[in-house]
Amino acid sequence: MKRVRQFACVLLVLIVGASFAANWLAPANYATQFRDELPNAGPSKAHWLGTDDLGRDRFSRVLYGTRVSLLLAPTAALLSTVLAALVGALAGYLGGRWERLAMAGADLFLSLPWLFLLLMVRAALPLNVSAFTSVTVTFFLLGILGWAASARVLCAGARNIRNSDFLLLARASGVGRVRLLWLHVLPNLKPVLLAQFWISIPVFILSEANLGILGLGVAEPLPSWGSLLRELENFTNFGGEYWRLVPLALLVITVTSFQMILSRDEVTA
Repeated sequence: MKRVRQFACVLLVLIVGASFAANWLAPANYATQFRDELPNAGPSKAHWLGTDDLGRDRFSRVLYGTRVSLLLAPTAALLSTVLAALVGALAGYLGGRWERLAMAGADLFLSLPWLFLLLMVRAALPLNVSAFTSVTVTFFLLGILGWAASARVLCAGARNIRNSDFLLLARASGVGRVRLLWLHVLPNLKPVLLAQFWISIPVFILSEANLGILGLGVAEPLPSWGSLLRELENFTNFGGEYWRLVPLALLVITVTSFQMILSRDEVTA
């Protein structure tokens, strides 16, 4: 199992490295249209994955779209983890009515189909926004709506630390509550925080892909895995135009690699 985990790490490094080297690997800019060639052209020496319906190089768009998804999904995961730490860890440390109130809010978020809530909020925003604005809005919404599950885990961890012997001794020696939280509770929650951060990344990658397929993700002309997968809406010729499945293959490989790395069996191996 350790070899499988190492293989998954190598795949992720290769995909991330290729996406961040898009400025050198891509034969053209992701928005450049080759009007002298047919749209939806097949692979050639000039266009390794052919062109899309607007004559843009598909290989370039895959590289840049991979960079967008793999760069901004961790950003959303970081925001979500910070919010979960503020709500969950603080509630578990304070206890009492604060914990009950925070966990009631987390339960409310978990009881809602938050992907549909995300779709509703995103659909209420203007669609004719710039690419940068759409990226910011998309992953900001992912971050602020995906904190509840992590908050419950962090609340349980903070509650256990609050009732631990070393914290009781520190409190008995006169250490203030803020100092206890900053120097004792949060450092001991660091492994849980890191785990929740890494677990959230593939979730947000898939969430952005779902939004992009529905046309509510990253705005054109900036590509992402979601907008690239939207090209497969009317795709039926799987055997004849296999190159159009490259974004889907990359998405599956990346998410599967994260699951292999984070799986319980491989971590304990």
